[in-house]
Formats: sequence, structure tokens, C-alpha cells
Amino acid sequence: MNKENKKLRTMYYILIYDVASPKRLPKVLKTCRKYLYWVQRSVFEGELTKTQYLSLKEELLPKINRKEDSVIFYAIRNTEVVDKKVFGIEKNEITNFI
Repeated sequence: MNKENKKLRTMYYILIYDVASPKRLPKVLKTCRKYLYWVQRSVFEGELTKTQYLSLKEELLPKINRKEDSVIFYAIRNTEVVDKKVFGIEKNEITNFI
């Protein structure tokens, strides 16, 4: 698959979560790591196909309590318009993010 077709079939996601229960937290963390790159604490990012995004969401949502926890997905269609700046330590360098 050439680079242009790949861009059309994937989106770049930034996932942020806030889980209130120490019991639920490891399950959410493990699920996020399965699909995305860990950036720091409760932040993940990476490219996903629509199918991968739906699978992640399907696995993740039953693990949270919607009255106590939150999960936020930012979908970025074109990573070329995102200017990422890190001040201080880059906890987990993402090589495919501009």
C-alpha cells in the first residue's frame, strides 16, 4: 500500500482518559497500549484504521464507568497540520508524528 492510500485509510488519534477507580485503571491502560503509543500518563496517540478505532472503542467502553470516568478521542485527518512541541522530557518518542 503506498503512502497516499495509507493516509486515506487511517486517521491519527489522540486519546486522553481519566479513570477514577484504581481497579479499572490497569484494564484501560492495557487496552490503550494494545492500539496506540503511550505518550505520558493517560495520553496515547497513533494511527488507526476505522476498524481498529471501532475495536478499541468496543474494548474500552465496557471497562469504564461513564458516570465517574472519561475518555476523549481527538481525530486528526491530516497530521501535517499539527505542530507538536514538547517542553521537557519526551516520555515516549513517537517517530511517525510531526
